[in-house]
Amino acid sequence: MPELPEVETSRRGIEPYLVGHTIVHAIVRNGRLRWPVSNEILALSDQLVLSVQRRAKYLLIELKRGWIIIHLGMSGSLRVLPEEIDADKHDHVDLVMDTGKVLRYTDPRRFGAWLWSEDLSASNVLAHLGPEPLGEDFNAAYLFEKSRSKRTPIKPWLMDNKLVVGVGNIYASESLFAAGISPDRAASSLSEEEAGLLVATIKAVLLRSIEQGGTTLRDFLQSDGKPGYFAQELQVYGRAGERCRVCGTSILSKKHAQRSTFYCPTCQH
Repeated sequence: MPELPEVETSRRGIEPYLVGHTIVHAIVRNGRLRWPVSNEILALSDQLVLSVQRRAKYLLIELKRGWIIIHLGMSGSLRVLPEEIDADKHDHVDLVMDTGKVLRYTDPRRFGAWLWSEDLSASNVLAHLGPEPLGEDFNAAYLFEKSRSKRTPIKPWLMDNKLVVGVGNIYASESLFAAGISPDRAASSLSEEEAGLLVATIKAVLLRSIEQGGTTLRDFLQSDGKPGYFAQELQVYGRAGERCRVCGTSILSKKHAQRSTFYCPTCQH
């Protein structure tokens, strides 16, 4: 599944081609996604794009009379293409722009979503989300306070969108390694100093990934069709049985909340 850096990379990639331009109409070839494509999107006509934003892993396209909410699901991707390029089997939605280009949504598994909202504060999919990890509200004091009564292992706790959005499996593993914190520890065991270190590390790992264009996983392509490069820098994720690049110990893997966790038993404690 594309994680926050991949979604932010997509946002930055499509923004120049949308903002200040007009959506002439939408083409929906298959509206049976995770939820049916909203009728308001089917009926789009001559709508000026005011902004392209992101909340958690949702892309938000602001129009004068409402918002298009896009989630990439497990395998979704967005590309900006000339209108004359024919659609393939899994190209389910196009936004046809007045520039002669289209924003094309591809999703082989169809777990993504294209929804409509006139008021984002009333959107069910955006309700109850925690702070953005790169924002000022996600700080050492916040994380330390939230951890006080939590006996949950730190790794799955960090992946709870009610705590903080967008710290998915890859980036939780990488951030805990960089901070030298074992994924098995109870969240309540964090000291104030460790909470501050972990917040700083999460921000740094996410920013570095965004700069590199996201992680290169099997389903992710940027809007220009080029894969990201952050996967070349992964320290633990997906490296079970390989040597730690810091100490040489074998990287281990285990399950937390049905998700694979990768860690170094020597560097993390």
